[in-house]
Amino acid sequence: MAVRKSWMISTRRSSNVVARFFVALNGKNEVNEELMKEAEYFGDIVIVPFMDNYDLVVLKTIAIVEYGVRVVPAKHIMKCDDDTFVRIESVLDQVKKVQSGKSMYVGNINYYHRPLRSGKWSVTYEEWPEEVYLPYANAPGYVISSDIAQYILSEFDNEALRLFKMEDVSMGMWVEKFDTTRQPVEYLHDVRFYQPGCFDGYFTAHNQSPQHMICLWRKLQAGSAQCCNVR
Repeated sequence: MAVRKSWMISTRRSSNVVARFFVALNGKNEVNEELMKEAEYFGDIVIVPFMDNYDLVVLKTIAIVEYGVRVVPAKHIMKCDDDTFVRIESVLDQVKKVQSGKSMYVGNINYYHRPLRSGKWSVTYEEWPEEVYLPYANAPGYVISSDIAQYILSEFDNEALRLFKMEDVSMGMWVEKFDTTRQPVEYLHDVRFYQPGCFDGYFTAHNQSPQHMICLWRKLQAGSAQCCNVR
């Protein structure tokens, strides 16, 4: 509801921007029943047909791509987390920096990032034997062009798409393969697609509570892209 009452208002004011929540199923039927009711009432939820699980988040990204290719369809597709606050106009301005018609991958891009071998985000050598990941944009917010999205969906349909449990790393793999086998991709890196939280002048602010969302929106309406210190 905080997203609906804050930055998502920008999408409702626009004739060429659409925002949707992609939600997986819960283990409790009563939760799913409430989810179905909410989806029917608001019309902004896409329910993906599998149980909510971190290792399956990559399938949610596939669902986002499919929606942007087959349902909308969209020139550009942005994936962001539900606790990410998005300055829509600023993101669109970044997209417009790339020459029209070119393939693009826009976000806060990690280069030569090493897999963690222990801890919560650990990856085994069996899962990822290489010492570094391919360049990939941080998961809280990135944009791809429609031709890349169409390629990803085609590869998935043909069972040729390599799936990895970290969806942002997966996207980096897919974009790199498109870049080497189809046509060059313009990588547009900007730290203002911010990963740790928020800093003034952000394009996207991550880890924002509902209170922060509303506060950021109020500040944005007053003409300020400043962060909020809300408890």
